[in-house]
Amino acid sequence: MKISDNFFGIKISAAGLGLQRKRMNLISENIANSNTTKTQDGTPYQRKFLAVKQDKVTLEKNANTGLQGGMLRMNTTNPDHIASAVQQEFPPETSPEGLKGDVVKDMKEGEMVYMPEHPDADPEGYVHMPNVNIVTEMVDMIAATRSYESNLTALNSSKQMAKDTLEI
Repeated sequence: MKISDNFFGIKISAAGLGLQRKRMNLISENIANSNTTKTQDGTPYQRKFLAVKQDKVTLEKNANTGLQGGMLRMNTTNPDHIASAVQQEFPPETSPEGLKGDVVKDMKEGEMVYMPEHPDADPEGYVHMPNVNIVTEMVDMIAATRSYESNLTALNSSKQMAKDTLEI
């Protein structure tokens, strides 16, 4: 189902909710594996995070923006000001189209901890620990929760505006 431009706020909020859910899942996985010293490939667990990126978004001709397709010309009143043609583009944060959250492994080395009794200890008694910092993960979890709640509030506001519009 394609959401029309009338529900653009809902679409943006829904994209944000989905990304924050993925981010929260990764944080939970990081915390759960904070002591995993040996994964299937024999290495300590590597912290994962969500890298959010967006494909380039350009305006369509006669989009609901008040701008016409093609190039724009900036007029200046002072000849010392720079006047140039600008390609019509939205900054990435204005549209949820093409928004992707890729899971990326943090390649930093974890700490070496002296635990000679540990089954994964090297001959000198040191264990390669995962690169997960619980404090960092908890701070990220709080930030993700607040962002999720903010997106949910925006979604509910957009929904209420749509309901109010239908009642008119």
